[in-house]
Amino acid sequence: MLLKALRNGLGLIIVFFDKITRPQGINRSESEQSEIQSRMAGHSLYQFFACPFCIKTRRAMHRLNIDIELRDINKNKQHRQDLQNNGGHVKVPCLRIEENGKVEWMYESNDIIQYLEQRVA
Repeated sequence: MLLKALRNGLGLIIVFFDKITRPQGINRSESEQSEIQSRMAGHSLYQFFACPFCIKTRRAMHRLNIDIELRDINKNKQHRQDLQNNGGHVKVPCLRIEENGKVEWMYESNDIIQYLEQRVA
């Protein structure tokens, strides 16, 4: 119980510092931004609000100026169940990629960030 409270407290501190130090997003033309968003249409990020690796991934999304649906598995039991049943693990962050009728589940913040950077390049 104490460990969970400590972890939650540290998570909230990290969230605070994220808010005050968040990088500026890439500035694109309206048509470029629309194209990027259409590429990201089938993506969603399974995450916890105060998870350090999720924060790292959300910061990269902000920096890249991409909007992906966030699915908090602590607040929504269905999202947690989907992650367990379809992704195979209850581990965050996890990027769900749906393209051309196929679904892929990508774990690990560094892999997710690298994938996103390649998609918007």
